[in-house]
Amino acid sequence: MSLATASIAAASEPACPVAATGDGRSVALRGEIAIALSLRHAGARTLTLRYELNGRIDAPVVFVAGGISAHRHVAASEAFPESGWANDLLAAGRTLDPARVRILSFDFIGADGTLDAPIDPADQADAIAALLDALEIPCLRAFVGYSYGALVGQHLAARHPQRLERLVAVSGAHRPHPFASAWRALQRHAVALGQMQCADQQGLSLARQFAMLSYRTPEEFGERFDAPPELVNGRVRVAAEDYLDAAGAQYVARTPVNAFLRLSESIDLHRIDPASIAVPTTVVAVEGDRLVPLADLVTLVEGLGPKGHLRVLRSPYGHDAFLKETDRIDAILANALRPSGDTP
Repeated sequence: MSLATASIAAASEPACPVAATGDGRSVALRGEIAIALSLRHAGARTLTLRYELNGRIDAPVVFVAGGISAHRHVAASEAFPESGWANDLLAAGRTLDPARVRILSFDFIGADGTLDAPIDPADQADAIAALLDALEIPCLRAFVGYSYGALVGQHLAARHPQRLERLVAVSGAHRPHPFASAWRALQRHAVALGQMQCADQQGLSLARQFAMLSYRTPEEFGERFDAPPELVNGRVRVAAEDYLDAAGAQYVARTPVNAFLRLSESIDLHRIDPASIAVPTTVVAVEGDRLVPLADLVTLVEGLGPKGHLRVLRSPYGHDAFLKETDRIDAILANALRPSGDTP
């Protein structure tokens, strides 16, 4: 584990060469890097970035970032065999197979719950630039972001365009939809009510259960939970409650309350002018996504101009399609990450 101090001062524009060492070894490593960062809404802070880098040491680097509950461990490896949050997307033969590219990821700043201050997605982008400096990675072949990660990727492409060749933004628009912001506000109110009752975990569990309803679609719930209610101790219990309770318990076990609150707020702080995104961008929309409507992603692509390309999926998994529709997402990534000049 390495510890270094990184600066986010602007660097000269690097090229994005593919290393040609002839060394095909795959290496997975984790580390921690201390950085000095000026947060947009909270001033100068010293923060610790926790990252994981996995893949062939002579391969181009792709940064992968997920939703606010994602973390640096994207997929299992020999060095770190525990399951990651997107194992199937990094499987052998996939576009993001670590035998083909190096996968870099990190824990979002604020994810450990120790930073009690507003966190803008632009702060995450600046932290990534600092991480690339510390790891001596001049730029990324691509940034692949899903949900919150898509918002961070947009800011990276706007603020540090020399650090990546292309962006893939899945289920993340240029601004939060007011309906989705209202939904997240209610989740944070659930946490606040729990805190008032000295029941922090119960409040966080309820917030996560609310969130699960927004991630999936009525069609999926209709297929999975079409069963009559039961009477349990004189109370009505519907078919989906076991699923929701389990989702809440799993989330509470791994997520600090303050991390949820600050990263949930961070989504609602997101605003970006699409015209400021300075790299070729593939935007992936999911019909039926109740958090990020297709219309908002069409507006994003229109604002990107010739740099933007839109792909649309129809999926019963809604906002979670990125994690469930593995084959279809992989096909989109294969096209989006194809080296310049290659033909389909």
